[in-house]
Amino acid sequence: MKSSSNGGLVYSTDGGRMCPACRRPLGECACKAQAAPKGDGVVRVSRQTKGRGGKCVTVVKGLALDAAALATLGKALRTACGSGGTVKDGVIEIQGDHCDRVMEELGKQGHQPKRAGG
Repeated sequence: MKSSSNGGLVYSTDGGRMCPACRRPLGECACKAQAAPKGDGVVRVSRQTKGRGGKCVTVVKGLALDAAALATLGKALRTACGSGGTVKDGVIEIQGDHCDRVMEELGKQGHQPKRAGG
């Protein structure tokens, strides 16, 4: 077993992989539970085509929600638009140009969205 420069346990067969910050198994990590959701309180809705072969997606950024609530909101927005999409790194992506419909749906759910990027 190899120890790191700060003398902590790197890997244990007892609990599997360990979190480097709280030194607990990843399944019981206290760091993830204490992490505050990212977001500045301003919900920005924009349309992007960059890096997608000319195809358009609607992007929603700045939501201060945890991962489960963000996934639920993403599902509701995809259903309202009738298209596919994903949630990655705190950003909701919906296939197609649905900015107006997404802004309307976010307004219904109590958020105050702003149109970003033209």
